Amino acid sequence: MRLENILALSKGTLLGEPSISIFECVVFDPSKVKRGSFFVAYSPEDIPEALLNGAYGIMFDKPTQISDSEVAWVKVDNIDSALQKLLRFYLLEKELLVYACDPITLHLSTMISTPANFTNIEGSMSNIWEKLWPLEKKSIVLFSPALTDADIFIEHSQLIRAQEKTITIIEQTLFETSFIHNDTFYERQMLSPFFIPYLEHLLFFYTFLRIPFQIRSFSKMGHFIPVFTNSRLESKEFGSSDRVVIFEPLLELIDEQIDFLDSQASWAKIIYLLPDTMRSNLTIGVENIIFYRYSEEVLAILQSKIFHFALVAGVDKGILNPSRSAMKQLELDF
Repeated sequence: MRLENILALSKGTLLGEPSISIFECVVFDPSKVKRGSFFVAYSPEDIPEALLNGAYGIMFDKPTQISDSEVAWVKVDNIDSALQKLLRFYLLEKELLVYACDPITLHLSTMISTPANFTNIEGSMSNIWEKLWPLEKKSIVLFSPALTDADIFIEHSQLIRAQEKTITIIEQTLFETSFIHNDTFYERQMLSPFFIPYLEHLLFFYTFLRIPFQIRSFSKMGHFIPVFTNSRLESKEFGSSDRVVIFEPLLELIDEQIDFLDSQASWAKIIYLLPDTMRSNLTIGVENIIFYRYSEEVLAILQSKIFHFALVAGVDKGILNPSRSAMKQLELDF
């Protein structure tokens, strides 16, 4: 990577007059810097180690002491913005096939093994860079515009969706599914039937583009997260109680999940705890909705209600493990 291109694309300012004009690679971890690297310094404290390991260039956006005149010091207004512009330019020659999808489908893709010419991206700009930079020409990329700025790419297409059902559910509970896809039986997958339509579209996408895949474990889904509890809201083993608190961080999914619970567990006592900001946006009429103003209220509300399932939107499951003093205070406040 040439210094003149870095400066032109990132709109950075070169401090000093170094003789260096080209770099071997871009590195984000100072311990991985080698002689000739261009180091991106999110933290100024990492710069001394990067220099010691042989960095030829430093990109930074915070006040930094210029300590070596032989190094190319590139000051930018914002590192993430600068990296995005650089990546957009250098990806042009790769001719990537880029597809956009929703966050759930993207998350499911992280749990399925695929070859090196396919990748899914999310997370920090440094993580995205390290995934996209080494890709071979015409590789396939899946991302979610809700999680990653689409401007990284010159163009992208929408995920190719299944036009008919390709998954046959053999057995299901609210949180597990046994199903058949392409004559392969997947038994007791830790995947709620709620996610099966998303999985169906993803597997059709792989099949349509002839991407080999192998399903791994779905045990780490970050959505519709069930926590089995006792009457004191103490966490219990999966499936060991009839009192379940379900956590969903993505508010856009709540309407769909309410409808799912209403249809799949009509026998159960269900309550819904939603942030007050959703009061005017909820599109379906449902009983037993409780709006909360602050996340600190949620635990006390759960303690005061009788339920089989409680769907909690916008709050982390960590609320079920507060300190004893915090729990007592919540009870008093509520």
